[in-house]
Amino acid sequence: MDIFIAVISILLAVVGVAGCVFPGLPGPPFNYVALTLLYFRFGSFSASFMWVWLGIVIIISILDYYIPIWTAKKYGATRSGIIGSIIGMLAGMIFTPIGMIAGTIIGAIAGDMMAGKTSKEAMRSGMATFFGTIASIGLKLVFAGVMFYYALKAVITYF
Repeated sequence: MDIFIAVISILLAVVGVAGCVFPGLPGPPFNYVALTLLYFRFGSFSASFMWVWLGIVIIISILDYYIPIWTAKKYGATRSGIIGSIIGMLAGMIFTPIGMIAGTIIGAIAGDMMAGKTSKEAMRSGMATFFGTIASIGLKLVFAGVMFYYALKAVITYF
């Protein structure tokens, strides 16, 4: 049973890292589930460690949606541009992950142009949305990578 739990935990951690790039998979929550399995089965971590990581996962999950919107607003996106970027991202999920990123940019540009912005202004907010999305993915990858490290270390240490 210990080997089964260890294998499942590592697989969840790998899926968690992949989920940072592929939409539809909530990356850091998968990593947290892996840590939780290891915590309850092997006692690999302290309770305070688990509470801290739970807080980090919640914050990262919220920031994942907020950072692209914040960067778009900071660089002049209109409400229509932000709605367009969300619609573009959802439509682009079919062609993941590149389609999601491209859909976000195209949606932001189209939304801003429909709101009356010039193509240069719309392009600026579209690129800000792109950089916000990349920053969000990078942030998730860093924390998912750290949680993957802890999961792997716990499994190696136990066996």
